[in-house]
Amino acid sequence: MNLTLKDYITSDTFKAQDVVKNYLETAKKLNADYFSFVRFHEDYVKSHLDQFASRPLKAAPIGIKDIILTQDYITSCGSKILEDYISPYSATCFLNLEKNWWLMIGKTNMDEFAMWSTTETSYFWKTKNTYGKDRTPGWSSWWSAVAVASGACMAALWTDTGGSIRQPAARCWIVWMKPTYGMVSRYGVQSMASSLDQVGVLTTTVDDAEILLQAIAGFDPKDSQSDPRADEFVNDKKNLDEKSVKKFKIGVPKEALWEGLDPQIKKLFLAAVEKLRAEWIIVEDISLPMLAYSVPMYYTLMPAEVSTNLARFDGIKFGLQSDSMNADTIQKYYEQIRSAGFGEEAKRRILLGTFVLSSANYEWYYLKAQKAREELQEEFDTIFAKYDIILTPTVPEVAWKLGSRTDDPLKVYLADMYTIPANMWGLPAMSIPMGMVEDQWEQMPTGIQLMAQKRAEKKLFGFGRYLEKLMNNE
Repeated sequence: MNLTLKDYITSDTFKAQDVVKNYLETAKKLNADYFSFVRFHEDYVKSHLDQFASRPLKAAPIGIKDIILTQDYITSCGSKILEDYISPYSATCFLNLEKNWWLMIGKTNMDEFAMWSTTETSYFWKTKNTYGKDRTPGWSSWWSAVAVASGACMAALWTDTGGSIRQPAARCWIVWMKPTYGMVSRYGVQSMASSLDQVGVLTTTVDDAEILLQAIAGFDPKDSQSDPRADEFVNDKKNLDEKSVKKFKIGVPKEALWEGLDPQIKKLFLAAVEKLRAEWIIVEDISLPMLAYSVPMYYTLMPAEVSTNLARFDGIKFGLQSDSMNADTIQKYYEQIRSAGFGEEAKRRILLGTFVLSSANYEWYYLKAQKAREELQEEFDTIFAKYDIILTPTVPEVAWKLGSRTDDPLKVYLADMYTIPANMWGLPAMSIPMGMVEDQWEQMPTGIQLMAQKRAEKKLFGFGRYLEKLMNNE
């Protein structure tokens, strides 16, 4: 059963109890092949289903990333160090879901603490793409993408730090939406890089993405970075009409068409641009020079924040622990716990972040990256003074084969080029399916990314709906 949320909640044909049961059974069956869920919560479903089913959203089944805290349930962040951690409280975004009668059916798997890009650093197991043979789904949110793409749940809640939602969406033929930084509360969400992380949504259509985002967004006094104007988006139920959308001016950065872009993806992207022009929409080439520096900028600032955020996991307050009498000193105890509890990629980023923040390197690396970030923000402000939407490919290449990138992290990092800038300036961005390309005799999906100015979610959804129809030749 593959239903869109919009069709489900507007139809009297479906009984919520039957729909949820069908999705849960399907999810369990598919999990043997794709491993998208790390655990199911049937007790939660049983205790909430009847109550939620009588509400407007009819207990729509949803997957929750295993980095979002849910009271009395395990939140392990894909890591051994938190393998059995039971949270004493729930994240605000999850509480908002409950208030709007979405139903969690389980926690989706993830790369350890949302680090890495191939689903191969999870402590539990690797996740496979629904497209191609033995392919990774893409980025740390790939498990949720696979859950939605395979029909295991109607939608999923995920986090995005530098493209964790957009990239798997592009590689799994679904829709992804990352809102403006602060639009959705981060309270109760384990931080990887606090200034970059944002909770977002994965759905099968643009309409569904808007419904889900309006359910979880809103101002939260518990989050110091929460946007006071977030409630304006939640309460705005009007949609832009097609006439307004066709007046938009679209900018395409020439730097996005670099030599590292797969020629087939480039061809699809340029064809999409020509479709827009054929509809008499203004699409112009623009320059975004700092785009080329987004990857080194990100991989300087992000590990610095990672090293700070993961310092709390020391085997004393919570998480993985052992007999402290086996260690000669407290330092040795920390070494034992963190060596056993963290995977290789987490260790790599902690060490890199510690290096960047050291007194000898702080000015040379960290401050320079912050300066570059400010310049990127200035470029975006200049562009959005003239254009409504920035259009780029979502990814430079299709999903990789499992194991093909584990020994070359640099190639993995370079795939973030298109998605990082939105996180650096807290912009809303969306990825929608663009088409299929051939790779190793397999047809693989790819996506097109839309970015807008801060708090311009309505513009993004309006244009996204229009582009979605155009891509589907409707």
